[in-house]
This record gives sequence, C-alpha cells and structure tokens, in this order.
Amino acid sequence: MTAAAPVRPAATLAGHPADRLLDAFDRVGAPVCVGLDPVAERLPAELRSLSAAEAIERFSLGVIEAIRSHVACVKLQSACYERLGVDGVGVLHRVALAAKEAGLEVILDAKRGDIGISAEHYAAASALHQADWTTVSPYLGADGITPFLRANGNASMGAFALVRTSNPSGDALQSLRLVDGRTIAEAVADLVATIGGSTGATSAGQIGSRGFSSLGAVVGATKRQDAAALRVRMPQQIFLVPGYGAQGGGVDDVLPCFRPDGRGAIVTASRSVIYPQASDTAGDWRTPIERAAAAFRGEIRAGLGLS
Repeated sequence: MTAAAPVRPAATLAGHPADRLLDAFDRVGAPVCVGLDPVAERLPAELRSLSAAEAIERFSLGVIEAIRSHVACVKLQSACYERLGVDGVGVLHRVALAAKEAGLEVILDAKRGDIGISAEHYAAASALHQADWTTVSPYLGADGITPFLRANGNASMGAFALVRTSNPSGDALQSLRLVDGRTIAEAVADLVATIGGSTGATSAGQIGSRGFSSLGAVVGATKRQDAAALRVRMPQQIFLVPGYGAQGGGVDDVLPCFRPDGRGAIVTASRSVIYPQASDTAGDWRTPIERAAAAFRGEIRAGLGLS
C-alpha cells in the first residue's frame, strides 16, 4: 500500500488561468501538453513488482521529470488514479503537486458534470488537487460549469467544456441538427462562448489580459472538419485538443484549432509520449519518454511555423 501523505490545502493561484497557460507556452516555445493516463499493465518492467498505486506513482513522477523541459502542462486522467481507490486518489494528489513544483500547469481531466452544491463540491475537490483547469461536461448548462471558474472563491481556476470530442461515437449526438440548423456541437460552442465571453451575466472577469477566457473548449484533433467553424464561434476560447498521435490526429489536423495568429489551442498527446517503446522493455525508460516529448514539441512548433 502506498504511504499516505498529508493533503495540502488548495493552492491560491496567482493571475488569470488563460494568461498563465499562454505564459507557459511561451516558456517552452510550443502549446503542448502531455496526458498522464497510466495503466499498470503498460508500465516499465522494473515497476511491475510494486503495488499498482506505487507503480503508477513512480511512473507518473518519472514522466514529469522527463517532460518538464519540453511541455507547458500535464493533463491528469483522473480515472486512471481513482480506480485504485483511496491509494490512487492520494497518488493523484501527489502527482499534481509534483507537476506544480516542476513548473507545469495542471489540467485535471475528470469530465465533471453536475449542478448546485454537487458541482461546488466537485470544483472544490479540483482545487484541492491543485488543478489549474478541469474538464467539464456542458450538458447541464452554466450551472454545471461556472462553479469550476470560482472554486472555493478562487477566481484563478479555469475549465475546458466538452464541445467536439475525438471519440467516433460522439458523432451520434454532437452532429445532430437542431431546428435552427446548428449542430449540437455548434450550440454548445455558442453556450461556451457566452459563458466565457466578455459580456453576459455569468462572464464577468473571464477574459484575461492576453484576450482569452478562463472557460476553454475540448475539440478533438480527429474532428478537423469541424474545428475551423468552431474556432469562429469561440474566438476567445483556448481549445484543448486531444487525439494527437496514438488516436490518429496529426499536425495538419490540429492547425484549424488555432487562430490565424497561431494562438488559442493546446495540443495534448498521451500514449505516443508516455509509452514510446514496448512496455516490457527493461532499463532506462525515462530517456525515450523525454525524446518523445521533445519530438512532439518539435512537430507542433514546425506545424505552427515556429521553427
């Protein structure tokens, strides 16, 4: 069993979340993020004799150390940790702390979706886990989103609302047409733009000094055909773009998610970076991860014309 560690209070975050994220992009020279989706069966051989929680913790900390010079943030897949019970939740907390101490922005990929006091509780939990951003479901409207923009009174947290996801079965709902001609994804995009825009009852203070909102949007790399239209509908939203690499998305697929000035999106890669070689390979597993992160950063820089 992994040793318990004291839970630190929720961090008091300085500055606007979108400004912090763009500053992090500037520091590493590319808008890139690595997703931590650790699965015990795919971990390096040297970790497999440990308990699942301890193995995932050591792996996650090793990944953070390997990628910290190459990426702006990490996206922690909450489910991969929560499935291990109380030990896994403790690991999630400590990994998030380590990422913060390494100078990385932290996105908690939990896809929360509730209203009222329940949403407030989920948002407080995200803050306790040191999250800068949390992924949320927009299905319940503003009531399920705005608590994550002010968790525990902390106005420096951000959220990414699911708009156009990378999974193929999402088409069955997100591509449906409403009576006004918009797809459901487009209607959600308009909602996100309103909640996270510069006008409206729920949007006060959402736009940072660099012109982007604390409410962003998840738009998958595999949905290139929709990304450009969604970018027009959400000009002030940062797009979190999953699906790059192992899910089939490439550089050309993610470019429509950016504004013409090359800003406004963050590309995330998970399996293609954290599992760059066979999972049963012994020895130095951190160096291949670092090389994969550096290559990922280089690909996005080249695609954006930054190198």
